[in-house]
Amino acid sequence: MTEHHLSVQRTARYYTLGTLTDQTTHIWFCLHGFGQLASFFSKKFTGLDNGKTLVVVPEGLSRLYLNGKYERVGASWITREDKQHEIHDFVAYLNTLYEIILDGRDPNLFHITLLGFSQGAATACRWLDGNGMNSIHVDRLILWAGFFSNGIGDLIDPEKLKDVETHYVYGAQDEFLALIKDIDAYKARLLFDVPNLKTTVFEGGHRVEPSVLANLIAT
Repeated sequence: MTEHHLSVQRTARYYTLGTLTDQTTHIWFCLHGFGQLASFFSKKFTGLDNGKTLVVVPEGLSRLYLNGKYERVGASWITREDKQHEIHDFVAYLNTLYEIILDGRDPNLFHITLLGFSQGAATACRWLDGNGMNSIHVDRLILWAGFFSNGIGDLIDPEKLKDVETHYVYGAQDEFLALIKDIDAYKARLLFDVPNLKTTVFEGGHRVEPSVLANLIAT
């Protein structure tokens, strides 16, 4: 057998909170985790809708049933199958969305935050890195409950984060990060890759807590 690839047009879905106007000062791009849908994930960010902030919540290009009864549906950014092509596809998709949202405006006119939760944290790093395509501009990167088995530097050139305010946020009771044998060594590896990394630990599990997010951006 011979493996082949061809590019096809896809219809991608995304949600927004707020509207881009002359009063807009902040733009957020928020990437969901594995098995989530953007419609539900976007509810975590309703507190940001203050008339001056636009929140954009893209949905992964792949969807799947989450149980054997075919009831719940979620979305995914990537699997290990044909991985490099999936990365190329979602970076191209998110770049297009970024351009559509800005609509020709200079990104430097806004404070732009990129937040990735769980699987979305790795997706955010790969998007910001560019994967050989144009890199986007962001002012702040929030990696929420992401797991980086080989460090952040495995996904993005740390030099690209030199001037980006970068946060790592996770719950003390996160059931997935609890599987890490030495969390202190893990965090030390992240700091080695990104020396300016700011870490926030909260009481809770594997989820985005709006109150923690509010405190994070208020400081």
